[in-house]
Amino acid sequence: MQTRRIRWHIAVFLAPAVLVYTAVMILPLFNTLRLALFTEVDQARVYVGLENFRTLFLDPLWSAQFWNALGNNFWFFLIHMLVQNPIGIALAAILSHPRLRFAALYRSAIFIPTILSFVIVGFAWKLILSPLWGIAPSMLDAVGLKSLFAPWLGKEEYALTTLALVSVWQFVGIPMMLIYAALLSIPEEILEAGEIDGITGASAFWKIKLPLILPSIGIISILTFVGNFNAFDLIYVSQGALAGPDFSTDILGTFMYRTFFGFQLQLGDPYMGSAIAGAMFAIILVGVCIYLFGIQTRMRRYQL
Repeated sequence: MQTRRIRWHIAVFLAPAVLVYTAVMILPLFNTLRLALFTEVDQARVYVGLENFRTLFLDPLWSAQFWNALGNNFWFFLIHMLVQNPIGIALAAILSHPRLRFAALYRSAIFIPTILSFVIVGFAWKLILSPLWGIAPSMLDAVGLKSLFAPWLGKEEYALTTLALVSVWQFVGIPMMLIYAALLSIPEEILEAGEIDGITGASAFWKIKLPLILPSIGIISILTFVGNFNAFDLIYVSQGALAGPDFSTDILGTFMYRTFFGFQLQLGDPYMGSAIAGAMFAIILVGVCIYLFGIQTRMRRYQL
């Protein structure tokens, strides 16, 4: 009887990556969750269990900020799901057309903003949308729409939506490229069989291509969810740590930053900051599990 050979070289090659990932991701994560179970009393660390989470969710001083940031995070994510991903899918469908000229140039132009720094993007759009020296008023005036201009980053009802659309502009290239790759991986035999049955043009996309790229759309949805609930950079660069005006753009990332490190006259509280980070981790974990369950259910329906 032939014994199965143990492939030790796989473990040897994986070991450096696993060690680095454990050192910079796994250990800090568990240490943060552990820190959320303590507080400081008379300059001494005291174990309080889940008391920090109770304070975060129920204490009026903390809960108002937390639920406001959580609601803003959901709105930030919803705009990306309803605007960024459908536009990315549409662009991928257009750019995957074999007769489109300069498709490579268009793909590069759309994808370039994703490699730009958040600092550059946030500062540039802040200048563009400025009512004093920005080019947005003059551009709208050139097409006769200057009456539609408003200081979008300075109004509570518009600021978060404006920043979400700026983020959409920056990252629409990621779902576009992922869906583009998925469309190119569809076997030509399937499309040719559809043409024989009279399924061409837009109907081919809805009836043939879309069901086949659903796994890629599911992955994009998960990445969008995780990325949006970890968002911080664009809000911080554009609106500062206080996420103005009047915390209307405050999300969990900026709320955790102010709490953990402190800002201006607010002292840093690493224990409550860790509790916020733990709540963020739980929300992301639950959200990803729900998405995976939903994707599995849809795939089973299509298989049936």
